[in-house]
Amino acid sequence: MEDVLIVGAGPVGLMLACELSLAGIRPIVLEKRAEPSDLPKANGLGGQIVELLDHRGLLERFSAGSPFSGRAAGFPFAGVPLSFEGIDDIPLRLLLIQQPRLERLLTERALELGVEIRRGYEARSLTQDEEGVTLEAGDSHLRVRYVVGCDGPRSGVREWAGIAFPGTTDEERLLIGHFKAEIKVFESLEGDGLQPGWNRTPNGRVLLTSLQDGVLIAGVTERSQTPEGEVTLADFHAAVRRVLDRDEDLPLGEPIWLSSTVAQARLAARYRAGRVFVAGDAAHLFPAGGSALNVGMTDAVNLAWKLAGVLRGRASESLLNTYESERRPIGERTLMHSRAQAAIDGVEGEHGTALRELLAEVFAFPDPARHLATLLHDSALRYGPPGHPPTTSHGTPADPPTPYGSPDGLPGHPLVGRFVPDLALTGGGRVADLMHAARPVLLHLTDANEGPDDLTGGWVEVVRAHCDAPPADALLIRPDGYVAWAGTPGMPEAVSTWFTPDRP
Repeated sequence: MEDVLIVGAGPVGLMLACELSLAGIRPIVLEKRAEPSDLPKANGLGGQIVELLDHRGLLERFSAGSPFSGRAAGFPFAGVPLSFEGIDDIPLRLLLIQQPRLERLLTERALELGVEIRRGYEARSLTQDEEGVTLEAGDSHLRVRYVVGCDGPRSGVREWAGIAFPGTTDEERLLIGHFKAEIKVFESLEGDGLQPGWNRTPNGRVLLTSLQDGVLIAGVTERSQTPEGEVTLADFHAAVRRVLDRDEDLPLGEPIWLSSTVAQARLAARYRAGRVFVAGDAAHLFPAGGSALNVGMTDAVNLAWKLAGVLRGRASESLLNTYESERRPIGERTLMHSRAQAAIDGVEGEHGTALRELLAEVFAFPDPARHLATLLHDSALRYGPPGHPPTTSHGTPADPPTPYGSPDGLPGHPLVGRFVPDLALTGGGRVADLMHAARPVLLHLTDANEGPDDLTGGWVEVVRAHCDAPPADALLIRPDGYVAWAGTPGMPEAVSTWFTPDRP
């Protein structure tokens, strides 16, 4: 019996496969497409996933040739410009990379790690029992211990597992296309009264932008009039003419690809059903904001080390329940702010213009800008101990610290449950350098402590280093980069809770 079967070889499924392999589990990835898609569905990564790529030593490789990689100078929140100029502690990081290149690099990494990717295998059914899961794909019946559905919005895995996917579908359809065009095309478009970005009319909106030389990205939205299914160039031009109320076609250039989509706002009722899990678009759909890849790929990183810990006998089976208890609230928060963005962006006419102008004034203040950047970065929640729900980042930690796992509240050190800061260590290293192997790390930052090696079973890597103004004398860092505990008092209990199996 195999350990883990991943359905879907998109960015989320491939990231999960890489993380499992680093932890010593060799998953099988099934993908119904015979070849990787060349459609640039997404144009970049934003948020915590960029830090996680850094933790795995992959950021330089993934950012090579990127038009931009680093801390965001701003962000278009619902069409309202956010500027982070002069705000030093903005967490939001961006990496411009089109999805085909992202999938290609993740595939290369997965193959380097020994992942088996079976293309042209479409999953047809799934059943499970107490011992494992049986999945039918093509003419094969596969028997595995766990299945993870990374198979997108129409996830068969989610449906077969009986997981509901409530939410709403927008009435407005978006046509989007990439066109071969010289940069001077913007000059001719401006001559037609159009500007880079979204152009609003009483009939809808037209998008004109570019993320790379020679490629114009154009989009058009209108209510219920755009075609279903495949989009032709004639369909696209007709929609643009209707929205702009003009007779001539815009000089967009030769199309590279065209597509249509309808925004949805959905969240899976559960992220786990027995031995079946869902992640990425199979677990959540966001109507705006560009957060899908960030949240989906960090879902994968959260789940991988927990599955590996249980399968290799290093952690209690109950640890798997923390995947849903930690990541579903992240999905809820992201759905909240993406719905807000869709609502703000969707108000038309003078009322909408006034709303966005007022919000632009509010967003110019550092505190609102900082809070929104934290939301977009996927760092607005603080994880609690197993069995405790996360709290929002502006919640007040208990003081003095409560015992580990106490029902009275989260542990008191403000770093516990948050993504570890990338401390500069003596000798020129960083905390990120310690995380390449995707193992838990017990980082001692003073000379006075002895690591609880007898409790780790060899899984937790004990590291001694120094930094200026250490936040605590010791940090217990989970493989997904979150601080499980900070400080020597309570450390053995924390190690035992997260990283040792149940004992008879």
